[in-house]
Amino acid sequence: MARNVLGGELEPCCYSPLTGFFRDGFCHTGHGDVGIHTVCAIMTAEFLEFSLLRGNDLITPRPEYQFPGLKPGDRWCICASRWKEACDAGVAPQVQLKSTHASTLEFATIEELQASIQD
Repeated sequence: MARNVLGGELEPCCYSPLTGFFRDGFCHTGHGDVGIHTVCAIMTAEFLEFSLLRGNDLITPRPEYQFPGLKPGDRWCICASRWKEACDAGVAPQVQLKSTHASTLEFATIEELQASIQD
């Protein structure tokens, strides 16, 4: 069973829109997931713009990839390296720690991930 960054069982990130590299609602990773889509993030306008400016358009729907296009407030499994890049730039979206795969800790510290959570 996959583990989250807190050491517990990985919980679902989102079923609507259906997220995950494997489109199963979880931020699992495995064979073929070159981008390591392990961070369950809550989209913000700032992060969506940041990602767009780096060549990854998360806003425009792409039905051929089962991608609905995202808006602020949506939860989505994003690449761990992109989340870290956004963190370093001060625009990281909040994460759902229980839904963020433990392999994310190869890219970011638990402290960085926890700091993204707003009360």
